[in-house]
Amino acid sequence: MPSLGFLKKKRTKDSSGSRDLNIDSPSSPVKEKDTSTTPVTPTVPSNSASDPSSAQPTQPSSQPSSSSHNPQDSLIQSSRAAEPMNSSPYPQQFGHPQPSASSPQPYHPQPQQTHNLPSIQNLINPSNNADASQSNFANDAQAKAMAQNGQAVTPSGQQQSQVRTTKGKYSLGDFTIQRTLGTGSFGRVHLVQSKHNQRFYAIKVLKKAQVVKMKQVEHTNDERKMLQKVKHPFLITLWGTFQDSKNLYMVMDFVEGGELFSLLRKSQRFPNPVAKFYAAEVTLALDYLHSLNIIYRDLKPENLLLDRHGHLKITDFGFAKEVPDITWTLCGTPDYLAPEVVASKGYNKSVDWWSLGILIFEMLCGFTPFWDSGSPMKIYENILKGRVKYPPYVHPDAQDLLQKLITPDLTKRLGNLHGGSKDVMQHPWFAEVTWERLAKKDIDAPYVPPVRAGAGDASQFDKYPEETEAYGQAGDDPHGHLFGEF
Repeated sequence: MPSLGFLKKKRTKDSSGSRDLNIDSPSSPVKEKDTSTTPVTPTVPSNSASDPSSAQPTQPSSQPSSSSHNPQDSLIQSSRAAEPMNSSPYPQQFGHPQPSASSPQPYHPQPQQTHNLPSIQNLINPSNNADASQSNFANDAQAKAMAQNGQAVTPSGQQQSQVRTTKGKYSLGDFTIQRTLGTGSFGRVHLVQSKHNQRFYAIKVLKKAQVVKMKQVEHTNDERKMLQKVKHPFLITLWGTFQDSKNLYMVMDFVEGGELFSLLRKSQRFPNPVAKFYAAEVTLALDYLHSLNIIYRDLKPENLLLDRHGHLKITDFGFAKEVPDITWTLCGTPDYLAPEVVASKGYNKSVDWWSLGILIFEMLCGFTPFWDSGSPMKIYENILKGRVKYPPYVHPDAQDLLQKLITPDLTKRLGNLHGGSKDVMQHPWFAEVTWERLAKKDIDAPYVPPVRAGAGDASQFDKYPEETEAYGQAGDDPHGHLFGEF
């Protein structure tokens, strides 16, 4: 097991991107637009026991992540013992409650069967049972063919390039602010409850002046643009945006299970099948994003949230960008930067596959391969040297995959070759993964967060001092023209 010394590093972003806390719930927060413009002061209600959502149908939801923090702090602040890797079938059902016909429906995950759900062992040894071949895809054979060919595997009904309307759909008057879930360089993320359907969401609040000061206008607009385009089981959902004279607001689903980062720090490192499960879900998400020419550029455990069933949601699209050919921006987290980014060379989707390798390494080992005393410059030097030491407990197939992902040679890096994501998905480490079943979450997650579904349970998130400045104030808006699509 790695020593605690490996757990003391603090992650910092090279480009001060805002933290994103997002989620995925089956209905829009409002049915009718509330035009109230009264300033709202974010305060925590004194009585949360009388939660109106308790009468609502059970919904599978996910939750925002908190801002980047010291890994050691996660170990100190958490009083909950590390949860065992649960291999038993889910006690909850996957079925999504149907939203009313009058509410906007930007995202419709397909309902999932609750019988014969395989356990984590089936990820490694998939069942040959005939019932297992039944799926929620419109054409399961086509889905399998897509998986074999390395194409994005997504449930039927998902249109990859459909752009949702998000601008001005909601206002502060539509929500009751509950508490802060996380803070970042430009603002914070709040847990909120819709006054219309009583469900819980997350609102990311960004201070315009700070975004402009840190020269993150383009990244902020890109985040909204990318989230508006995507819908996938393992990606966060943006329901709508709005703004006032001082702040930008992004309404997203509340992902209850917290960060994978926190679970990893409690566990120190994951067993090979567990790391494989999470890596496979991330691979499907990257495959989908790349099919839209979107580069994510900030993959790390802090940006991976667990929904209440234990499946992943990738959040924080602050560095995501549509890149059909090449880009040069230096952004990301030092430990996860690809050498072509560090060397200020042009790059493309290849950087996400490098980051996937770093993520798998950290899940298996408990530390990143180029970490050195938390010094970004030293980390950059190590990345450019490219020397990786693999602990003896790393599975040979895993090491082979890592060596083909964490390579500075772009002509050899898996995911960047002619076969694209197919080369990653068909690697021996993933050989037994049934991709089409995983894409519809028809495989049990190895860990189910201990949360109360649909009750606004934020117990898996750290507590923060609440914002004292009232939201929704009118006045001069010198920066509003920079954020016209909010």
